[in-house]
Amino acid sequence: MDAIRTTKASQIRALAADGMATADIARQLGIRYQHAYHVLKRSGIDPKVVTASPPLPIPKRQPEKPPLPVSVLTEGGFAYAGLWSLSPTEDLITDFALPKEVGVYAFVKAGFAIYVGVATMGIAKRLYFYGRPGITQRTSQRLNAAIKEELRRAAMIEIYVAFPSDLEWNGLPVHGSAGLELGLIKRYALPWNMRSAG
Repeated sequence: MDAIRTTKASQIRALAADGMATADIARQLGIRYQHAYHVLKRSGIDPKVVTASPPLPIPKRQPEKPPLPVSVLTEGGFAYAGLWSLSPTEDLITDFALPKEVGVYAFVKAGFAIYVGVATMGIAKRLYFYGRPGITQRTSQRLNAAIKEELRRAAMIEIYVAFPSDLEWNGLPVHGSAGLELGLIKRYALPWNMRSAG
């Protein structure tokens, strides 16, 4: 009986020396936690200090998304629609009348898209709310401030638009504009799109 206890005690001490936590030692040897705890305590090893666990796996780093050049937008069917500018009263305005159709829009700075969005109410109406956001429209307020800040720095923010067709999948409707917006967000780095970071 003493030989078995000595063997278990030496196993407990050896596993602790390898950095195994007291609870893990008890589990591995099929003994009570208290038994492992007392063996370590009598051996002069603080059982509370022996808490090393196996290293956590290093998460795979997501590959960085590439930027979205305006050339990719235009090759994919987007067309230039105008520029954002500031009125004398510091309101956001566009230099051309925007289309009223449902579609996807992109804000472009220095040749790269920085934001894409879908306008289910029509592009002109959606972009109107960026110029005059309501108090509950957080995205419109955030982009209103971002666009104004860029324009005050003398940056140009161009607007590109596209009108993808709606589709069908297994007899079910697929919204073309919503699908295009999400596809661009998932594939490209768009700094003003919150979902593009994830």
